[in-house]
Amino acid sequence: MKIQTYIFLFIFVFQSNAQIVDFETVKFEKADKIALKYKGENLSNLPQLSYKLTHELTTDVERFRAIFKWVCSNIANDYDMYSRNMRKRKRYKDDTIKFAEWNDKFKKIAFQKLLKKNRTVCTGYAYLIKELANLASIECEIVNGNARTSTINIENLTVDAPNHSWNAVKLNDKWYLCDPTWASGIPNPITYRFQFEFNDGFFLSDPNMFSINHHPVDEKWFLLHTEKPTFDMFLEAPVIYGKAYEYFGNHIQPKKLDNTIKQGDTVIFRFQLLHPINKKDIRFVFEKNDNEKEIQPKLITITKQQLVINHTFESRGHYDVHLYIKDDLISTYSFNVKK
Repeated sequence: MKIQTYIFLFIFVFQSNAQIVDFETVKFEKADKIALKYKGENLSNLPQLSYKLTHELTTDVERFRAIFKWVCSNIANDYDMYSRNMRKRKRYKDDTIKFAEWNDKFKKIAFQKLLKKNRTVCTGYAYLIKELANLASIECEIVNGNARTSTINIENLTVDAPNHSWNAVKLNDKWYLCDPTWASGIPNPITYRFQFEFNDGFFLSDPNMFSINHHPVDEKWFLLHTEKPTFDMFLEAPVIYGKAYEYFGNHIQPKKLDNTIKQGDTVIFRFQLLHPINKKDIRFVFEKNDNEKEIQPKLITITKQQLVINHTFESRGHYDVHLYIKDDLISTYSFNVKK
C-alpha cells in the first residue's frame, strides 16, 4: 500500500485511565510562556535550567509542562543519527556482543550531540525530560519499547530490540505517558530536515490511544487497567498519525491495518473524542489502482463523545483508506473487498 505517500505526516476501552483531561482545569499559558522565555538556553547546567523553568510555578503538572514544552521546542530530532543507528542495529542483530558494543558507543555519540548541538534521537529526549523533571523533584522514568509510524517497516520490529524511548511521569500520585520525540516536530516535506511543530497530543496522552503505536518492553508502562495488547496486535494495528492524538482519546475500531471483507459489507470506524468536532470536517480518501477519490461518509454519529462512521463497500477490489479531519491525516487502513 502507498503509505509512503504520507511519509511526512507522521507519524481499548471507553473510560480513560490517565490523560490530559485529568488537568482540564489547569491553564498551561504561564508554563508555556516560561518555556518560551528561556528558548535557546544551553544544556551546560541542567540544575539551573530546571530551576529557571519551574521555580515560578506552583503545581507539578505546570512544572512538568514547562520542562516538556522547553525540550520539545529547543531540541531537534536528528534523523541522520537515527538512520545510522537503525542500520547498525540491523547489521548486528544476530551478534549480541557487537550489538551491545554499538549500543554503548551510540549512547555516547547521542549524548555528545545533545549537549553540544541540541540535536538528539528518542533516547536523548527521554533522558533530558527525566533529568530535568527529577531535578524539579518530579518522579519521571524512561520507557523503552517499540513504536510504529507510517515509515516503519514492521518486519524489522522485534520484542527484544526496541526502537524507541519515551517517558512516564508521576503527577498527583498517578502515572502518565508522554512522547517528547514525536511531540517536538516533523520532517519538512521539501528539505527532508527536521522542523519544530509542537504536538500537544503527546503530552499526558491517553494510554488507550498511546498503546496502539507504542509497545513498552515492561508491560506495566502500558498504564492500562484492561487487557494489554500483545505484540502481534501492535504489529497488526492501523497506522495512526500524530494528529490523531489531538482529536482522539482512543481508536477503537477497526482493530487492524489489513482487512479482508465481502462486497456489500459495512465497516464501522469507532473513536473516542477528546473534544467535539464538526461532522462536515470528516472525510475519507480512497486509493484504488493508483487512483484517489475523496468520499464524504454518509452515516456519521456522535454520541457522548464517541464518533462512529459507517461505510459500505459496494465494489470489489483493494482499497487503501485514509481518514481525515479537516486537512489532518488521522489514520490509514487497507481493505481487500472480495465477492
